[in-house]
Amino acid sequence: MRSPIFLLLALCFTVSFAQQDTPTADTLQKQRVRVTDTILVTEVSGDITKTIIATKESDTMVFAMEDIIQARTIDSMWLEELYRSDRFEEMYGTVLNQNYEPVPYEELPTEVLKERLKELNARTPFNVEYNPSLESVIKNYLKNRRNTLAKLMALSDYYFPMFEEELDRQGLPLEMKYLAIVESALDPTAVSRVGATGLWQFMFSTGKMFGLDVNSYVDERCDPLMATEAAAKYLKSLYKSLGDWDLALAAYNSGPGNVSKAIRRSGGQTNYWNIRKNLPRETAGYVPAFLATMYIFEFAEEHGFKSNGPRIPYIATDTIKVKRKLSLEHVAKVADLDIDELKFLNPSYKLGVIPVIKDENYVLRLPVDVMGKFVANEEAIYAFAEKEFNDREKPLPELFDQPDRIRYRVRSGDYLGKIAAKYGVSVSQIKRWNGLRSNNLRVGQRLTIHPRKMVTTTASKQASATNEKTYTVRNGDSLWSISQKFPGVTVQNLKKWNDISGTKLKPGMKLKIQRG
Repeated sequence: MRSPIFLLLALCFTVSFAQQDTPTADTLQKQRVRVTDTILVTEVSGDITKTIIATKESDTMVFAMEDIIQARTIDSMWLEELYRSDRFEEMYGTVLNQNYEPVPYEELPTEVLKERLKELNARTPFNVEYNPSLESVIKNYLKNRRNTLAKLMALSDYYFPMFEEELDRQGLPLEMKYLAIVESALDPTAVSRVGATGLWQFMFSTGKMFGLDVNSYVDERCDPLMATEAAAKYLKSLYKSLGDWDLALAAYNSGPGNVSKAIRRSGGQTNYWNIRKNLPRETAGYVPAFLATMYIFEFAEEHGFKSNGPRIPYIATDTIKVKRKLSLEHVAKVADLDIDELKFLNPSYKLGVIPVIKDENYVLRLPVDVMGKFVANEEAIYAFAEKEFNDREKPLPELFDQPDRIRYRVRSGDYLGKIAAKYGVSVSQIKRWNGLRSNNLRVGQRLTIHPRKMVTTTASKQASATNEKTYTVRNGDSLWSISQKFPGVTVQNLKKWNDISGTKLKPGMKLKIQRG
């Protein structure tokens, strides 16, 4: 039975096709963003908002996505609460600082816990045996972390089907999915204090070993599918080496070297609980945290936990390869999706930008009901994104070496004076270079421009020669004393102008001095 709040949230993502209506000026506000051949229109009428991509020629809606403002507000707050990352710090601190003191919790008698752990042990390859330390962790979580656990269960409804599919494909216990909760609290962008990143907390070097690339735009350790595949391969290799899933978990956290040392220091014992005292502090709390999490999730109903499921189930999402550079903000705007939800679905893009790079297949994940609209309007969306990128402030041309000439494409709103000012040339020069008889321009027209730096090169050289003076070095002169004779001249200037690397001067040397 879904709760009323879930039903309300489910209403907030209704997608519909529509032709352009004819609302009155009193009830409709429009904001048009011009693209070369498309228009993005945001319409507000009463409590309904629509985002439309329309063609410029016919000005008809290609698609319209409606939303109820009140529901969107509630939904946005819910998403912010669900996706915020402070739960990762809470989980990390809990694992690191477990004290295993008895925790009074009457709702779970010890005998009931023993029976449930025995049942759980029978259906999992992990060693789930009762001991007072594990009881302390379980009761501490139930008593003090219920709110966090409830959020994790909601998130798990999205992630667990993804995890289970990959774990099953590689022949790992499906219960290994609970490890991601201990590792990252299901935060795909979580970063630990030592730099481990993503749902499965890969270090940079370990991620590289298992095929997870990191560059300026993309961190594949944050990609849920790719990171899960890598984690399964790593865990499989650890189990192959250690022959025990509990030890594989410990090695995943602190490395197989630390597990080997703990075994040696324990006199050759290999049961996790027997070597635990010789493991690093964090690893000592790691497996108990995993087992406690597994118990609570497996007996969630018995402890009063109910999940309404994700707003967008994993199975109700799909991916498409991006053909041209796109930002998540562009997609959120035209698809009328909450940006936090879009980031949640696409967490590996560090700057919120999906690049297009040779030999890379970067994809965009969307709800399936939006995917069809995206595909049908792909070119219009790319055109809108291109305009948005082009409208961002550019570095001033004079800050960079420029080519002899450039080919400039006239955009909407351009005129000769504006283009001339941008490149430091005159209107008459642009007209002469392009054989223009008037000042009229058309959108899309190509112009040849010779930027000012190239145009004035000869004149600059002539000016430099005019302002150049020769100084003859005398006895007792130094670079510093010579620099003081000419206002604004420094020792570094003298070295540069005369190709001098050291500081020694000989009487009679001729030095170039540039003034002005």
